[in-house]
Amino acid sequence: MDARIEDRSAIAALMNGWIHRDLGEWDQLRDLFHPGATIEITWFEGLATDFVDGSARMGASELRSKHLIGAPSITFNGDRALVQTNAMIMAENVALDLGCTAHNRFWDQVEKRDGLWRIVRRQSIYDMSSFSFPGPVQEIDQQVVRRYPREYAALAYLLEKSGYSLAREFPIRGSALEAEIKSAGAAWLART
Repeated sequence: MDARIEDRSAIAALMNGWIHRDLGEWDQLRDLFHPGATIEITWFEGLATDFVDGSARMGASELRSKHLIGAPSITFNGDRALVQTNAMIMAENVALDLGCTAHNRFWDQVEKRDGLWRIVRRQSIYDMSSFSFPGPVQEIDQQVVRRYPREYAALAYLLEKSGYSLAREFPIRGSALEAEIKSAGAAWLART
C-alpha cells in the first residue's frame, strides 16, 4: 500500500485546480499557491499573485483558453515534491478567428505547509503546438512564427497577435533549458 496516498491525492487535486483559471475563479486560483510563489510560462514571469491578476485581465479580453490536465508524476522528499503534469492548452482569439493547441508539461515545486500542499514554483516545458481556425483560415505571418521554437510557435504567435509578447525563450522537450529546470528542481527537492 502507498503510504503517501493522501499526499498524492491532495497534489493531484492541486494540479487539477488549474480549472479555476479557465473558469475565472480568481480567489480559488490564488489558493493553489503558497505566499511568494513564482510562475514562469510563455506570457508571464513573476509572482503567482501577479499572474492571477494578469490572468483576470486576459480573461476579460478577446483571448480565451482552456487547459486539459493529465495525471501528475510525483517525486517526494519529506514535505516537498516535484510534480510533472502533462497538459494541453487550447486557446483562441475570437476577434482574430485564430486558435491553437499546445502540449506542455507543468513542472512544479510543491510544499506541504501547515498541512496543505501548495505550489511554490511553476514552470512549463513545451512539447508541440499547432494552429486551429474556428472561422475562415487566416494568413499566418511565417516570419513571426519562425522567431519561436516549433514546440510553442503557434501559442507564441497567438499570444503576440493578442498583445502578449514573449520576453525570452522557454524550455522545450530535450533542450538545455529543460535539463537546467530539472537539475534545479532536483537540487531544491534534495534540500530539507
